[in-house]
Amino acid sequence: MESRSFYNEILTEHNMRPYYKHDIEDADLILEGVNPSCGDEIILKLKTDGNVIVDGAFVGDGCAVSQASADIMLSLILGKTKEEALRLADIFTRMIKGEASEEEIDSLEEASALRDISHMPARVKCAVLGWHTLEEML
Repeated sequence: MESRSFYNEILTEHNMRPYYKHDIEDADLILEGVNPSCGDEIILKLKTDGNVIVDGAFVGDGCAVSQASADIMLSLILGKTKEEALRLADIFTRMIKGEASEEEIDSLEEASALRDISHMPARVKCAVLGWHTLEEML
């Protein structure tokens, strides 16, 4: 029960008050991600200084899970190298599939709150939308 409560609190906070849901000027990487099965969509924008992600944001519409997951993802990858961001995206995807170790899941910080999505097949595509967009972008 505590896990579900934690999941709800993190998800609600990032959905109701997303810190990274806004436009940014001069992004050097921009990619749209769409979940055609439900209509969720985001446009992910990143600024890099070559290899480090120095700023990022997203705009779009969708369910609470897709929007909160994208917001959580951005909070985790800012300040990281592209390689580190891709490693975190890989861990997130493996976590959702039930294939990540506890140590790896811990490295996801708040994103680990979405681990129970793996038990909700209809929500998996929502949770991974931002992460897959990031992987495709990088």
